[in-house]
Amino acid sequence: MSTFLDEFTQAPGLRYLNHAAVAPWPKRAATAVTRFAQENVLLGARDYPDWMIVEQRLRERLMRLLNAPSTDDIALVKNTSEALSFVAFGLDWKSGDQIVISDEEFPSNRIVWEALKPQGVEVIQVSLKVDDPEAALLAACGPRTRLLSISAVQFATGLRLDLEALGKGCQQRNVLFCIDAIQHLGALPFDVQASQCDFAMADGHKWLLGPEGLGVFYCRAQLRPQLKLSEFGWHMLEHMGDYNRTTWEPALSARRFECGSPNVLGSMALEASLSLLEEVGMDQVGKAIAERIVWLEEGLSSIPGARLHTSKDPARRAGILSFSLDGVENSALFEHLKQHQVVCVQRGPGIRFSPHFYTESRVIDETLALVRELAVL
Repeated sequence: MSTFLDEFTQAPGLRYLNHAAVAPWPKRAATAVTRFAQENVLLGARDYPDWMIVEQRLRERLMRLLNAPSTDDIALVKNTSEALSFVAFGLDWKSGDQIVISDEEFPSNRIVWEALKPQGVEVIQVSLKVDDPEAALLAACGPRTRLLSISAVQFATGLRLDLEALGKGCQQRNVLFCIDAIQHLGALPFDVQASQCDFAMADGHKWLLGPEGLGVFYCRAQLRPQLKLSEFGWHMLEHMGDYNRTTWEPALSARRFECGSPNVLGSMALEASLSLLEEVGMDQVGKAIAERIVWLEEGLSSIPGARLHTSKDPARRAGILSFSLDGVENSALFEHLKQHQVVCVQRGPGIRFSPHFYTESRVIDETLALVRELAVL
């Protein structure tokens, strides 16, 4: 793992524990973007076909990362919210239909479903503060439930759900299964086939170590024709590039969700970042992150007044650890850490730390010392 540390040359003294928000790029992503910019200055789009080769490599890397059956199942989208909107406003809803979500979702995976209220669609929010959150979610799926949409990992507490159990339960109940994978993909192995999900989406700027403005949308092949399209343009056509053709039809592949010119700049960066994750291997990435979460957990547990809000069960967490200090306002704790170059965020019940596979031991040790310093003041 140490062989990849030279990919991350962060500012001296910086303690970066915020990959669940926006991640720093690896050096190879910056190199790819710089090379692309220089090429644009010198040559313009002379070598545009080569750019499309990089985009195709990106689709292939995403296919492997999600274990999708084919690159045809992969759409390159602006962000998770756009992909969720494709599902929400693509399905044929009937008044009285229900959607089940949790009561801890990031706004993107709540607002998009609540926006269907004018169509008579009801959103059921289920508490995850139970011994078996999967059972609670599935129990809420009644005869009128059309879809269960859930974050694989909850953004505030870091709670990780059993996707295979949820997928199996949805199949048994004939309920569509949608996964917001933004806090999972790139932190742990992810498998759309094992989870039997119908839709999955994630942004590239968190655990995937890429830029903002480019994400992935997986749509099960059988469902693609069932999603009504709301965006149209030259890029989403089956005969893309045939500009003299007067008749048209949407692409049979997931490219049907990509209406216009691609984000080539973002593709250059994200493809490079994903090459790093593939070289390390997602099993090793997940193992390294788990080790750093244990390190933080054990360190915080030894600090008087530290209260963990993330499960201690390894199967119930990914790369997020949330905590607070008794007698210390979260805002004060956050400012203390910020002043000492600890990059983290205040979310939900506490302060959220999110290390990645490359996070050095000194970052964790120095951060724990800073928390301990405030706890004894």
